[in-house]
Amino acid sequence: MNVADVPAAVLAGGLATRLRPITATIPKAMVEVAGRPFIDHQLELLHANGMRRVVLCLGYLGEQVRDHVGDGSRFGMTVTYSFDGDKLLGTGGALRRASGLLDEAFWVLYGDSYMDVDYPAILAHFASSGALALMTVLRNDDKWDTSNVVFRDGRLICYDKRWRQPDMTHVDYGAALLRRSALERIPVDEPYDLAELYTALVAEGQMIGHEVFRRFYEIGNPKGLAETEAYLSSRGAV
Repeated sequence: MNVADVPAAVLAGGLATRLRPITATIPKAMVEVAGRPFIDHQLELLHANGMRRVVLCLGYLGEQVRDHVGDGSRFGMTVTYSFDGDKLLGTGGALRRASGLLDEAFWVLYGDSYMDVDYPAILAHFASSGALALMTVLRNDDKWDTSNVVFRDGRLICYDKRWRQPDMTHVDYGAALLRRSALERIPVDEPYDLAELYTALVAEGQMIGHEVFRRFYEIGNPKGLAETEAYLSSRGAV
């Protein structure tokens, strides 16, 4: 697999209630970080890692994102769009709705996260494994988020966001790879949390883990937004 040929689905349709009043009139992807809408930073990061195709899965005020990004050409990418419609579908439902824009294998990323890792290396691991899915994991120890993964000796043992276990030292980093057959398990046009699919795939041994070692940044809440602002500003990403 060539990284330029594998599309990335970016889930950016949430209501962003934890960022109110900032997001009362704009979607989270358009929140200004280091002088620019956050989506700009995301797309430039993906482009720097060789990605050229992005599908933005949008919901709340998503038209603003579409009007800003357009066809993606100014980012050196091809960007297409999938909208939730009349009801919010959740992460899994939104991804299922976008399936017609995706390929046999594709990335799944979150629209509020900045994940500066080696995407080509992650894709190479996935391609050589033959697995149905891959989850990136980070040793977290509840530092940046609630740990929800048991990862031991290079193996993804357990993933569960609801039921904590003492040996959950890692966290789902937020960058995943899926094959279409995994996506087909999600019901069409129904609200569905992608975490349910991941939990099942891990339990079945169908999802492998790839450990990363650089923390993620996210803008889902005021503290995360401030940290992301400081990080991107320090890198001159203005």
